[in-house]
Amino acid sequence: MRVNFDPQIFCSQTVGGISRYFASLAKEMNEIQGIKPRIIAPYHCNEYLKALSNTLIIGKSAPAIRTAKPIFRATSLFMGKVLQYTHSSDILHRTYYYPFPAPSKHAKNVITVYDMIHEKYPENYSKKDPIARWKKRIVSQADKIICISENTRKDLLEQYDAISPDQVSVTHLGFDALSDLLTDETSAAFRLRTLGVDTPYLLFVGHRSGYKNFTALLQAYSCSAWLRNNFYLLCFGGGKFNEKEAAMIASTGNTARVRQVGGNDSVLASCYRHAAVFVYPSLYEGFGIPPLEAMSMDCPVACSQTSSIPEVVGHAAAFFDPSSADSIRSTLEAVLNSPTLSDDLVNRGKTQKMKYSWRKCAEETVNIYRATLAQ
Repeated sequence: MRVNFDPQIFCSQTVGGISRYFASLAKEMNEIQGIKPRIIAPYHCNEYLKALSNTLIIGKSAPAIRTAKPIFRATSLFMGKVLQYTHSSDILHRTYYYPFPAPSKHAKNVITVYDMIHEKYPENYSKKDPIARWKKRIVSQADKIICISENTRKDLLEQYDAISPDQVSVTHLGFDALSDLLTDETSAAFRLRTLGVDTPYLLFVGHRSGYKNFTALLQAYSCSAWLRNNFYLLCFGGGKFNEKEAAMIASTGNTARVRQVGGNDSVLASCYRHAAVFVYPSLYEGFGIPPLEAMSMDCPVACSQTSSIPEVVGHAAAFFDPSSADSIRSTLEAVLNSPTLSDDLVNRGKTQKMKYSWRKCAEETVNIYRATLAQ
């Protein structure tokens, strides 16, 4: 079976969850007998492709400064359309929702839907944002739709009445083990180097705006004298605090104890390993990989009891209501006040993380391809 992945995400994303997903799929599918995956990426800026065999990629890398230009992206998409014809396939798996190029008539067209955030939280996006409109069009053209969680499948079917439930399948994502990236640095040394003091910290990872709900976490932290006095709040990634965030943090009087750091996966691994608890207050997720990453680093997890998150973490996390700062606060205090509960969450996480891998995701995806071709 020949499988082509189109260039959309690889000519627009240097790093990120979606391009990591497809690069991981291609790598694992290449190890499955009878499957020939290819990433069609005439000109791309993606870091994950650098780790793949050149035989998997039709295209070459280009500087990110070039790929940021719309004309460059349009050229790459058009050339990808041409290459789909010259390198025909049985399956064309589209990597995003751009309306160009049109689906191939010579292959079954598959699309992955990652979440329904644009539809459920339109207030977080400009009224001119076209993603929801593009997604609806692309989904209507697909021979098969893959969702990355049962919750996303449910949300999609609620939004699109014309889609048959039989047309939509689910494959859970995998995640990348970060343990190999750890150094032998002690927790005390890491905290001193990162925070300037040897004080335990709560960890938040990723973007902080909108449905990511960082504001509620900051409120929960700020209204607990015990949390403020005994823990820092460390944010990894998401860029430095902007003016609005800095002003919000300053208004709570916690400027010195709420910090932000960036870096590569090695830095992220250390942040997880040495955290007192990983906090995931998101209002909505299509899947949610960070809790699994935290579990893989033996870090206890406290997270929202909403959308796909309980589906992914199972019984290996302490849950709270993300709309309630008081619920977040009380859950964090319960975990951090109880070494027994914290250790239990770590042990449950070791079991839960074993349910997910990129190989399993690839095998389940291939089974969906086969069923689609058999129809």
